[in-house]
Amino acid sequence: PSPLALPSRRPSLALAAFLALASSAPLVAPSAQSPTPVLTPVSGVQVVATGEEQITPDRAKVSIGVQTQAPTAADASSRNARLQRAVMDTLRALGIAADQLSTTGYNVYPEQQFNEQTRRPRIVGYNVQNTILVDVRRIDQVGPVLDAALAKGANNVSGLHFYSSTAEAARRRALARAVENARADAEAMARAAGGTLGELLDLHSGITFAPPQPMYEMDMAKGRAAAMAAPTPIAEGTQTVTATATARWRFVPAPR
Repeated sequence: PSPLALPSRRPSLALAAFLALASSAPLVAPSAQSPTPVLTPVSGVQVVATGEEQITPDRAKVSIGVQTQAPTAADASSRNARLQRAVMDTLRALGIAADQLSTTGYNVYPEQQFNEQTRRPRIVGYNVQNTILVDVRRIDQVGPVLDAALAKGANNVSGLHFYSSTAEAARRRALARAVENARADAEAMARAAGGTLGELLDLHSGITFAPPQPMYEMDMAKGRAAAMAAPTPIAEGTQTVTATATARWRFVPAPR
């Protein structure tokens, strides 16, 4: 009888290839994870300070309206257009340029009256209101503008607002003053705490205007005759531009 065939001890080709690859690959040691950095809070001095700048307005804006009433809308509109055109022509004669005049509102609405017999409202006429905004670029023209408009038929004056053509420069001066005050306060706090200021860490700003209340005298009940009798006095007052600065510096303790 033939001898028994013993099982082969040779590894398969796939196993041999795996063993060869594993033996040739370099051994890599597991790397230790880098520690997560811990952020320590920065000791700082934070202050909020303000700076102010006074300015005198040199310009003004005012709304001038003409309101008319007539039995029909067409009549009221025609009369209104005639009066408003006279107002605008007079303002141009005073030196108000075309780009200083702009229409801001035009309204037509019926005037109603309740009928006791029919128990229903009925239209008895129409109102037309035309409003223009006048940008007066010289303070000494504000009074003459109002007087001329009233004399030509304007019967609704509102929204007198004074402003300054140098407001932007005043804003920057107030802002610089606020930062100076903030640093002075922070330095005083740091000295009192036994240290000094380091580098600036944060800086924020805010601006507020405190406009004056317009002061003028006008008796609308007396109408155009009063406007022609005496010039309208105007007092523009002053404006306060207030800037706020919020700043934070690093606090450096004194060496021990």
